[in-house]
Amino acid sequence: MLADGNNPPPNKEPNKKPNVLGRVFSVLIKAAVLLLLLFVFDKLLPSISQQTQSFVLARWQQLSLLQQPLPTENSLPSPLPGRHLTDTWGGARSQGRTHEGIDIFAPRGTPIQATTQGIVSKVGENNLGGRVVVIIGPGGAAHYYAHLEDYADISPNDWVNSGDIIGYVGDSGNAKGTTTHVHYGIYINGSAVNPYPLLKKPNSSI
Repeated sequence: MLADGNNPPPNKEPNKKPNVLGRVFSVLIKAAVLLLLLFVFDKLLPSISQQTQSFVLARWQQLSLLQQPLPTENSLPSPLPGRHLTDTWGGARSQGRTHEGIDIFAPRGTPIQATTQGIVSKVGENNLGGRVVVIIGPGGAAHYYAHLEDYADISPNDWVNSGDIIGYVGDSGNAKGTTTHVHYGIYINGSAVNPYPLLKKPNSSI
């Protein structure tokens, strides 16, 4: 018994052990969460960065293309080199439409080449064209390839050069059952123009 009659202060040593264990446990939890976040960021950031880089590069390339001149007469190679070209522009089509391009005939599966450098704008389908590819080229002109049997290994925002294979001749869309061909069209400021005068003509028909 102490002189002042008070009880001795309780021994706090036993309480220290749980506090230490709690702190260690808390640190371990935080470390585990941090490691998990680092793992997630490590997996996600490269793909996010790659997507951002792809987007920025595509926009820069698009701006560069807009500064270049539009195609001129006899300046573009044919999408089907060596095949006979006929000016079918303006021909009557169903539902009162007129033909906004030219048809170039070739066996099914014949590779279709890009007529110009540019950025792939669309790889997909629509009701009339079936499987189509759209490429934005110099001057912002849209080059439209339709009735494909299949696509080459290309995706939107990809850069292509003149002569690159972008698809294969078929009869998809409203051309089903007709002689296989590629419909090739050019659109400038949203309006169709006749591509026939712009294409280089082969020396002889095949």
